[in-house]
Amino acid sequence: MTELANKEIRDAAKAAGVRLWQVAHCMGVTDATFSRKLRFELPAEERDRILGIITSISTQKAQVG
Repeated sequence: MTELANKEIRDAAKAAGVRLWQVAHCMGVTDATFSRKLRFELPAEERDRILGIITSISTQKAQVG
């Protein structure tokens, strides 16, 4: 079996307790579109942007809860 593309993004979201649909919402795309984007490795710039969104969502959740 092959390794999933964008594993760093998937692992970061899981560790932060952030759902991928939440990331998609912040990006202004549907969860289906975001899921399709993750099928292939993203450019470093986009990957870093998504990791920043995950951090932001996680921080917001920590402040609320």
